[in-house]
Amino acid sequence: MEFVQLEVHPIKYSSISTCFTTLLREQGPSAFWRGWAGKFFGYGVQGACRFGLYEYFKKVYSNLLVDQNKSVVFFASSASAEVIANVALCPFEAIKVRVQAQPHFAKGLTDGFPRIYASEGIHGLYRGLIPLLGRNLPFSIVMFSTFEHTVNFLYRNIIQKRKEECSRAQQLGVTCFAGYAAGSIGSIISNPADNIVASLNNKKASSLKLAVKKIGFLNLFTRSLPIRIMLVGPVVTLQWLFYDTIKIFSGLPTSGHVTKDIEEDKMAESHSR
Repeated sequence: MEFVQLEVHPIKYSSISTCFTTLLREQGPSAFWRGWAGKFFGYGVQGACRFGLYEYFKKVYSNLLVDQNKSVVFFASSASAEVIANVALCPFEAIKVRVQAQPHFAKGLTDGFPRIYASEGIHGLYRGLIPLLGRNLPFSIVMFSTFEHTVNFLYRNIIQKRKEECSRAQQLGVTCFAGYAAGSIGSIISNPADNIVASLNNKKASSLKLAVKKIGFLNLFTRSLPIRIMLVGPVVTLQWLFYDTIKIFSGLPTSGHVTKDIEEDKMAESHSR
């Protein structure tokens, strides 16, 4: 809740602490739960599409782009999955932002959805799709690529064991570390577009150009960034942990591509000597 308010009302809420105390005084504790349904269901749908379709597209592009660098496969897979995930997310995001920033607009999904649709049609629900893609596509591409390369680095250089030789706890530990790094770096990349999405959905600006002009170029990168890193890093970590826990108990390996087995590296080193 504080995150949206900082983006939409930066003059009134100049810091995280000011935002928290002002909301508590003016609107009570319920203000911090407003819009939870849109966020819960919206990001649930997005997460299912993002992670599930990423795995699917990674297999597809790995077969198609055999001779390409693995980063190209990661980029293409995450971008393809994220486009579909954002089409599913956009209506929930529009309602969530409107409910949180305009307390008297609606109580949640049940009354917010028909109100937006009745007054603005399908355009109202997908008003923020382009900037949402502008936010989430870079985030997803950087997030998945960072995760994959971090997992590869940890197994090859820190743990120095094959993934299959590690315990479940060790594998999930790698997932959590890589997930936090991926979420934090992705937040920095996607912060400008996130500010634009909030501005458009709350009608603070009628177009992308006006939103950028009104927010200010420097503020696009700095506004609400600390709280975004604080929130997104742990959330992405939990998403990866939840996803990989399901995979482990389903008999599947945890996520992340390791370029070479440790044994191959050791054999190569011994031959070079």
